[in-house]
Formats: sequence, C-alpha cells, structure tokens
Amino acid sequence: MPDSSLSARATRAVAEAVSGLPRQFWWLWTSTLINKLGAFVVTFLALYLTTDRGYSFSYAGLVASLFGLGSAIASVVAGVLADRIGRRPTLVAAQLGTALFTALLGFSDGQVTIAVVAFLVGFCNNATRPATSAIIADIVPAEDRVRAFALNYWAINIGFGLSAAVAGLIATHGYLTLFLLDALSTVVCAVVIFVRIPETRPAVPAAAPGAVQGRPAIGLAEVFQDGRFMAVVVLNLLLALVAQQGSTTLAVEMGRSGISSTQYGLVIGLNGLLIVVLQIPLTRWMEGRDRTALLVASALFIGWGFGLTALAGSSAWFYAFTVAVWTLGEILNAPTMMGLVAELSPAEARGRYQGVYSLSWSLASFLGPAAGGVLLERAGSGVTWGACAVLGTAAAGGYVLLGRRPGAALAKSAVVEAAPVPAPAPGAAPAAEPERAATGG
Repeated sequence: MPDSSLSARATRAVAEAVSGLPRQFWWLWTSTLINKLGAFVVTFLALYLTTDRGYSFSYAGLVASLFGLGSAIASVVAGVLADRIGRRPTLVAAQLGTALFTALLGFSDGQVTIAVVAFLVGFCNNATRPATSAIIADIVPAEDRVRAFALNYWAINIGFGLSAAVAGLIATHGYLTLFLLDALSTVVCAVVIFVRIPETRPAVPAAAPGAVQGRPAIGLAEVFQDGRFMAVVVLNLLLALVAQQGSTTLAVEMGRSGISSTQYGLVIGLNGLLIVVLQIPLTRWMEGRDRTALLVASALFIGWGFGLTALAGSSAWFYAFTVAVWTLGEILNAPTMMGLVAELSPAEARGRYQGVYSLSWSLASFLGPAAGGVLLERAGSGVTWGACAVLGTAAAGGYVLLGRRPGAALAKSAVVEAAPVPAPAPGAAPAAEPERAATGG
C-alpha cells in the first residue's frame, strides 16, 4: 500500500509539472531531447584529443578554449539575430551549421585544422542558446517560466545522461561514429524546429520611442549598461568557469588517473541521470522559496563539489560522489537563474539579453578549459580544484550581497507571479496568447 501511494504521488507530481504549457513548448522540448541524445562530441572532445589522437593536455585545453571563443562570439551575434530576423531562422541555421562542422571535425586532421573546425562548431552550437531561451520566454506565461526552463533543462539532461553512458561504449570502437551520430541528431532537431515551431518574436511597434524600421529601441549598449542584469551575468560567469571543468579538465584528470573512457562516460553520465530523477521534485520544492538562498546554495554545491575532486585519486566511486554534489547545485541553479534572466529581459530585447547571459557561459568555455589545463599541468590537482571551491564561495557571497540590495529582483521568490499585461501601444498588433495544451504534450 505505501508503495502504491508513493507511486500515485509521484505520478501526480509529474502530471502537475508538465501540465498547462503551450504546445509549441513541447515541440521545442522534443527537439532539445533529440539533439542531446546525440550530443557526444563536446563531452568527449578532450578525451578524444588526448587519448585517441595523442595530443597534449595543453593542446586539448586550447581546442576547448577555441570552441568557447566561437561560443562567445555566437552569443552576441545570435542574440541580435534572434531579435532582428527572428528566433526560428536563427535556430534552424545554427543547428544545420552545427551538424555540418561536427561531421567535418570527425574527419579533420592536423592541429590547426582541428582547432579551426572546433571554433566553428562552438560558434554554431552556441548560436542556438539565445533563440531557444527567447522562444520559451515568448510563449510561456511568467508564472510558468521557471517550470518551463526546468523541464527544458530536464530534457537536456535526459539526453546528456543517456548519450554520455552510451558514447563511452561506442568510443571503444572508434570516435568517428560519435561525430557522425552527433551531426545526424542535430539535423533531425533542425527539421523538428522548422516544421513544428512558428516564429514567436513579439511585434515591435514602429512608433515606439527609439525604434527604427520596427527594430527594438534597446540595443546591445543598453544591455551592457543594465547594472542589475550585468551583476547577475558576472556572478554566473564565476560559476560557469567552475562548471566548464566538468567536460574538459575533469576528463583529463580522470584519464591520467587511470579511469577508462567507459568509466568516465558512466561517471559523467551520473550528472544527467540525477537531474532526470531529481529535477521535477526539486523544482516543485523550490516554488515560492527565497531566490537568494537557492542561488547561494547552488554556488556552494557547485564550487565545493568540484573542489572535492582533489581527494578522488584513482577512485571512480569518489569521482561519482563529487559529480553528485555539484549536480545538486546545477539542479538548484539552472531554472532559478533562467527564470531570473527572463524576468529581467524586456520583451522586445529578449534575444539580446539572453545572448549576453549566454556570453557568460561562452566566456567560461573559452577561459575555463585553458586555465584548468594550465593549472592541472603546472600546479597540480590541489590548486586546480581548490580554485573551483574559491570561485564557488565568491559567487555565493556575491548572491548574498545582491539579495540585500533594496528592490533587487534577486530577493524575490524563485517563481514570480504573473505581471499584468500592459495595453498595446497605438497601432501595435495585440500579443498572441500562447496556445495551451490540456496535458503536457
């Protein structure tokens, strides 16, 4: 009887978590899941370059940094394009480009060629982020956004967890298959977006102050001058620098400690598995709780979770424990932060705001692998993972300070109430009400 009661509660919790969201959201969710089921290359790139191709740890860090540089440039470019030409064309073009260059990377030879193609993969891959986040903010009501972002993050990690575990086995028979399957899944994802998701960009009144030919009055300069928003971005950069070590420096550390590619795939796949299991119940638990407390806790879990890696030695089980600690931080951080960013973003400039927020992750993927590789090679494990703990603690302190500022958005609960919808400006088309599905799909 207790088991059936527990099962009924779990079923009810899942039904409540997925109900009432727009049908377009679920097509976007499906495309994300398909894409991440085949997302092998980023996770295994450092291991591929060092163990399969025989390149140095420093070169692997350099390639990962060039991947991050491409991502950083794409963050701003794609954010502007999402506002100017639309979310849908930006997203489809980015996915097709990712598929093309991922396949080419599998056939590339020579250090310069690999580095250039990795840069292009990073550019196209990250160009999807601002458009995807803007679509969710466009079509999901404010009171449901944290839940929607949590579900999207859930899809990412369902795919990531399965792909990481399977990819470790596939890699033992050759890495080229990983590159080609990754490219194929991205093409399928682009097709789903093109066929099933309409353009969601809000209409900008031509008569709006500062608007030129229907373009938003808010430009990139105004985004960077938004002090409250940029403080959030800088703190996220600190955490992102730590999180980036999970797919680069951690792989190198485990490889040189004698951990096999199969073991690495299973250990890192635990990250996705835990998110799949815990994301929905923890998101429900987070509803109405203090946003500052959630972000402080997430920063400490992420920073010190990676910090504990210094004690892992050659134990795959201890590595798995550290992954579990920083994964809990990710679960708390991701939907809370994405909901905050959407709340701080004006509707007519969501692409730009999402692009600048994504820039913090891109800069981390550019700076993090290089810094981690150099520290690991020259200063050793203790300094490398100790630095992660320091950055996580610093980010937690920053969230505390921001939360104490009078009127700061950070001080609100993790789930915001729906704001009243303003009347449309004269001559503006009325905002389309998101199509709702009776159930999750």
